[in-house]
Amino acid sequence: MKQAAFWTAVVALFAVPFLPLYVESQLYFPFITGKGFAFRILVEIALGAWVLLALMDKEYRPRFSWLLALFGGLVAWMAIANTFGVNPLKAFWSNYERMDGWIMLIHVFAFFVVAGSILVKNKLWDKWWLTFVGASALTTIIALFQLAGLGEIHQGGVRVDASFGNAAYLAAYLLFTIAISLWQASKRQGWMRYALIALAVVQVFIVFETETRGAILGLVGGALVAMTLVALGSGKRVRRIALGGLFGLILIIGGFIAVKDTEFIRNEPALARIASISVKELGTRLTVWNMARQGVMDDPITGWGQEGFNQVFNTYYEPSMYRQEAWFDRAHNTYLDWLVAGGIPAFLLFVSLLLYLLWSLYHRSETPLERALLIGVLSAYGIQALVVFDNLFTYVPLAAILAYVHGRTSRPIEKLQALPELKEQQLAIAGPVVFVATAVLIWVVNVPGIRAAHHLIYAISSLPQGHSENLKYFELAIADNSFATQEIREQFGFFSMKVSSSPEATDEFKTLVTTRAVEELQKEVDRVPTDARLRLQLASAYESAGDLQGALTELNEAMRLTPKKQNIMVHTGLLLVENGFPEQGRELLHKAYELDTSFEELGIVAAAGDILGGEMAIGKALLQEAVGTTTPDNDTIFYAYYQAKQYPELIAVAKAKVASSEGSADARYRLAQAYAAARQFELARREILATIVAHPETRTKGEALMSQIFTPAQ
Repeated sequence: MKQAAFWTAVVALFAVPFLPLYVESQLYFPFITGKGFAFRILVEIALGAWVLLALMDKEYRPRFSWLLALFGGLVAWMAIANTFGVNPLKAFWSNYERMDGWIMLIHVFAFFVVAGSILVKNKLWDKWWLTFVGASALTTIIALFQLAGLGEIHQGGVRVDASFGNAAYLAAYLLFTIAISLWQASKRQGWMRYALIALAVVQVFIVFETETRGAILGLVGGALVAMTLVALGSGKRVRRIALGGLFGLILIIGGFIAVKDTEFIRNEPALARIASISVKELGTRLTVWNMARQGVMDDPITGWGQEGFNQVFNTYYEPSMYRQEAWFDRAHNTYLDWLVAGGIPAFLLFVSLLLYLLWSLYHRSETPLERALLIGVLSAYGIQALVVFDNLFTYVPLAAILAYVHGRTSRPIEKLQALPELKEQQLAIAGPVVFVATAVLIWVVNVPGIRAAHHLIYAISSLPQGHSENLKYFELAIADNSFATQEIREQFGFFSMKVSSSPEATDEFKTLVTTRAVEELQKEVDRVPTDARLRLQLASAYESAGDLQGALTELNEAMRLTPKKQNIMVHTGLLLVENGFPEQGRELLHKAYELDTSFEELGIVAAAGDILGGEMAIGKALLQEAVGTTTPDNDTIFYAYYQAKQYPELIAVAKAKVASSEGSADARYRLAQAYAAARQFELARREILATIVAHPETRTKGEALMSQIFTPAQ
């Protein structure tokens, strides 16, 4: 049984390095959930096997180190902080998009404990690190295929993401693999050494091709630290090489700064992104960090719980963020994320863990190169952590380094060593108990979430059976009773909006779907009443169901929870204007604009509200103030002028669209519709005929419009 338990744990631990390659297309968020669930299951298997080993053999029992104490303290504190957080369920379990939370943290801690106990045997650490590097080579090959145009870049654009689906995640992972490759190369001879060095060089190239500025800064900073440590701690020959490399790197940095504004740099996307690094470019980050700071000041002891930053973002939202993502769930700074999640104690535990790890490496490393490279990669991690957040494959290599150093610096815990080893008869009972407990753990922690993620990916897909089949999968996903009810219900809300506007759906089916969406989103709002995003989604579901009062109630509550968020004000204001409450609507639209008048689109929307509300002069004056013209190329203004029957202005807006689109067919057909709305039918006919001549491929569309020429513009 001992050998079986040992090899079960070893196989599970050695499978972990290959998880970056795993993408589960049958699950919601396929690049995230597949890796996350697989990691949890592997760790649970390894943990069960290790528990048996520890019962059978004192050598495998936990040993004390300050790394264990600090890491365990962080895990314990976060359990407390999450219990008092704004959304305890999400704090403990996270969601599909992140697969983080306390459940991930306790699994990473378990990985640390098991690896630190088992991989110290039979030089398994060397083999595990080589496996980790070998798996990274396969990931690198995928990235090279993407660069060669032989593989799809999943997030679009030119920033390679390999099998991570996110360029920043790939770059952060490669920071570790580069250093570990070089570290392992320093311990090898012959072809293996050169292969590992070559791999590290290629991975440096891939980091630059991810165009991830935080990781690139981390790479440069980590290299400077590593070279400095090599120069300080090595013999004369190696010191000269290190000093030469250090001097060369400084020259490269200085030279790049000198030419960063040249045309050559601007024309190379990767170099251009690096050249754009500046305090000004950090503007959005600085604003978000200030929101995080306010959140920490609001609750400095237990924080908001893991996954609680979205509510900090809503509460302290700054109007200058209007053009950015509508909803941030991270501070994009690992240190601030810990402060927000668990208050000052969590931050101190996390930073102390890193500092003690650095101290241990500096004083207890086997060779100067090991010291330099591992401290260098931790420095790189620490630098890039200033502008990004953690993910599974920053957790895993960091926990592996912690476990490696823990194994070298730990001492036996006398009370655990004093416990007797189980005899054969006792193992006959303990073995099945541990096996069943592990199976139950795997089922409870993973199976409901996996089933729901599988059902959800079908629920949001286009299915040949139509919307009724989507509804069936939504009901199945909800019935799975997983941790991800919020994401499922949010997607149900989006589905209800899609169905309510579908010409194929019957009125009866529309009523069924919108009613169910409202019911489910109401349950989520009842569970987390302080989440403004959920309130907005429930309001949209009420709109789909035709319940104006219900929508307005939720929108007003959302505005109370995030009083400076313009997009909610705009949503509410337009809804009021269009449903017979022009004064209240106009007031909200103007308030949204006045929060930050640098956003001209908000001025346009406020002016549209004035026009729709019958205040033509005020609307035109606001347009003149915001954009310098009363007839800008803007769809909202086009709609407002059409509804207000202001046909000269309607035609002028349509002409502005033709000019800005360089005479596109769609813009010219819209101009024809504007002429028709103004009953200038001859001009409409001429515009359609001229457009068909200019764009013969659109003849069918033009002829169809011609046959409807007496229908007012839609």
